[in-house]
Amino acid sequence: MTDTIFALSSGAPPAAIGIIRISGPQACEAAERLAGLLPEERHAGLRSLRDGEGRVLDQCLLLWFAGPKTATGEDLVELHCHGGRAVVAAVENELASFAGLRRAQAGEFTRRAFANGVLDLAEAEGLGDLLSAETELQRRAAQEIAGGGLTRKVEEWRDRLLGLSALVEAQLDFSDEDDVSELPEVFHVKLSELLGEWERELRQPKMERLRDGIRVVLAGPPNAGKSSLFNAILQEGAAIVSAEAGTTRDVIERPIALDGVPFVLIDTAGLRDSDAGEIERIGIERARLQLSEADIVLWLGAEGEGPSGGFEVESFSDQASGSKQSPDFVVSSVTGSGIDNLISALVDRARDLLPQPGTATLNARQTAGLSDAHNALASLEGLTDALIVGEYLRLARLGLDRILGRNSTEDMLDSLFGRFCIGK
Repeated sequence: MTDTIFALSSGAPPAAIGIIRISGPQACEAAERLAGLLPEERHAGLRSLRDGEGRVLDQCLLLWFAGPKTATGEDLVELHCHGGRAVVAAVENELASFAGLRRAQAGEFTRRAFANGVLDLAEAEGLGDLLSAETELQRRAAQEIAGGGLTRKVEEWRDRLLGLSALVEAQLDFSDEDDVSELPEVFHVKLSELLGEWERELRQPKMERLRDGIRVVLAGPPNAGKSSLFNAILQEGAAIVSAEAGTTRDVIERPIALDGVPFVLIDTAGLRDSDAGEIERIGIERARLQLSEADIVLWLGAEGEGPSGGFEVESFSDQASGSKQSPDFVVSSVTGSGIDNLISALVDRARDLLPQPGTATLNARQTAGLSDAHNALASLEGLTDALIVGEYLRLARLGLDRILGRNSTEDMLDSLFGRFCIGK
């Protein structure tokens, strides 16, 4: 990382302000070529930016920060320009003409922060989730990770592992003494406590469920009111509603936030075993697949024929009589009756399926690291050879190190930081 990168780090123009960030060993030199004398470090100064011919490109507020105590761990400059498309393009084009400078790739600023020790991998992942958060629950969970909540927890686990290793080292040092032939009881107590804590952590909902949203599938036979209810919850006409059976022939998905909780509503083809054409049969197969992957099912079919744990919904409360004897919810997509109660129940059920707000929630990659660490500790059961015990403790530490990215591969890093926007 000997080159210097730049990119627009604020929203796409036109905007009131466009913040262009420059990071790398030539950041200050590039800023001086554009603006002349730089202001005092970490103080904003009003400067005119000029091209190589001396023509004014824009007036901006300029700040610079000396590495390594910066967002990237390198020298860093921010140009707070006017946010018009032409202004931003002119400044970026001038920077691109400087030798040793190039446009940043997606996530490259954050990747440099990771490489320079400003962020660990867990914090970087939390930052990525924070940038894409669309609901309050997503924001709070991502903020906890980006702010180091998971890092602190993993470091505390690692310290406890080191304490166990110290007990093993003591046993090895004095193994020739008669009164130190076995690991002390405190070792087994602390080991059991750590295993129990990790087992509880591994059972918790994962970050992907919060990131992707709770999948709510509306299912039942044709003309059961699925698409009408789908539209009523969304408050838009996303699905075609018709009295003709088999109108919905494919899966329709829409993300939605209800009371700050992320959902994916899924309307499906009507389930029936006969009188379906070839295209409709494909839709029915896809509907059955969605049912198998659902977190919550709204069952609008015959009572008792839906999947276990689904909500029994009577969808025609505006009509004279319903077909269900004891539905969980009676709603009308025409009048809106009962919709609010159904939404409240969806939110309550979803909160039980999602990570608790403000907790450091593991994603799938982090879970794999903790699972490896847990398996290493679980392998200690019945072992008495201190050398083998010490090796399993080392393997457990490696699992924790993977959570924080201390032994990450380039392919994995490419995949992670490629999800970031350019300029972050």
